[in-house]
Amino acid sequence: MNQMWIAVIGTSAIAFGLKYFGHSVPERYLSNPRALRINTLIPIALLSALVAVQTLANKSVLVIDQRVAGMTVAVIALMLKAPFPVVVLGSAAASAAVFHLL
Repeated sequence: MNQMWIAVIGTSAIAFGLKYFGHSVPERYLSNPRALRINTLIPIALLSALVAVQTLANKSVLVIDQRVAGMTVAVIALMLKAPFPVVVLGSAAASAAVFHLL
């Protein structure tokens, strides 16, 4: 059997087990303030890592290109508390401008 299929089936079994047995976790562990804080921050950390990888990597190579300009504009717009459409459109415009200059 191909190793990829073994990994896919194994990961699927682990995910199913976590979901199945997750319902039996006692409420006191889930309502713990420390666990609540950690669970609140996990999606933020994962999304930040995804954005960083998608911005700075091309396969396994570190790349500095037009995506960095777009992210820079997006971060500045967010720091200035710009509305979401302004952030997205500004980032896209900056990326496109740098892409056409390079």
